[in-house]
Amino acid sequence: MTDDEIDRLAQDFLACTLPKARWTHEAHFATALWLMLRRPDVQPEQDMPDMIRRYNESVGGVNSDTAGYHETITQASLHMARCLLASLPRDVTPACAHSALMASPLGDKDWLFGYWSQDRLMSAAARREWVAPDRMALPA
Repeated sequence: MTDDEIDRLAQDFLACTLPKARWTHEAHFATALWLMLRRPDVQPEQDMPDMIRRYNESVGGVNSDTAGYHETITQASLHMARCLLASLPRDVTPACAHSALMASPLGDKDWLFGYWSQDRLMSAAARREWVAPDRMALPA
């Protein structure tokens, strides 16, 4: 993805005009990185949950114990994105950061299962609130 593509993707997400089919694993991380790098007025760990809930509803989705927004996945993904950014130059662009992230283990949409068992991660509790990993701690 280019910087322009990420910029458009993130802006469409925020405006709730992004087609649901484009809200992929890759798009989630692209948007998170863009917010971290381009929107100092946004605190992703605090603001992204409501952004995602609003977006889900705008495309006809629901945020429930079985679908939609997932707190543990969101917070773990934001934590890992920040870890990756800390390893990159301060002036990294969203496209370069996204490329590095997607080339890392985080590029695999199942990366979370290295840290959480499926039952724990897919539980209603983990969807509603942060649930710590049960397989391996996230890196500091």
